[in-house]
Amino acid sequence: MTSRIKQEIFIIFVPEEVSKMNNLSLNEYVKSKRKSLGLSREEFALKAGVGLRFLRELEQGKETLKMDKVNQVLKLFGMQLGAVPMDRNNLIEP
Repeated sequence: MTSRIKQEIFIIFVPEEVSKMNNLSLNEYVKSKRKSLGLSREEFALKAGVGLRFLRELEQGKETLKMDKVNQVLKLFGMQLGAVPMDRNNLIEP
């Protein structure tokens, strides 16, 4: 019995704005999206259900944040945290 592997090719058309956002860090992404909505930090924090201090720390790139709160913010954009491939050239060798 010969097994056949079914291969499918998917072509996804991504709007230019989304394509540009893919190269942003999380803090740059949130700040950019918030500004594109014309919201102050105070207004956005209220809509997301997070504190102003948390949003400020997120936008400033703090490395230790609660994932559930980050997801609360991202939910407003229809996004969530997930694993993404890393640039292997930027890894620190042990």
